[in-house]
Amino acid sequence: MTFAWYSHLKNLNDKPWWIAALASWGIALFEYLLQVPANRIGHSELDLGQLKILQEVITLAVFVPFVVFYMDQPLKLDYLWAALCILGAVYFVFRS
Repeated sequence: MTFAWYSHLKNLNDKPWWIAALASWGIALFEYLLQVPANRIGHSELDLGQLKILQEVITLAVFVPFVVFYMDQPLKLDYLWAALCILGAVYFVFRS
């Protein structure tokens, strides 16, 4: 979803918004086609809270390299703080 949501800011900046929306929706549809079955499979082992926190961990793990390497944005200390917050969430939601 990171690519679908943000890549148009770099790649389609000179195009009308509706072209960026169609391209983003096309990418997002493909990811949703993967995510829905993954959630159904994951729900057999994890509860909803655990699935959500897992999604956030994956999002942050994808977002930070995307921002730094693809979008050429500087690495910020805020990303570390966000990662620590997510790590705390992982601890609390997965402890038994």
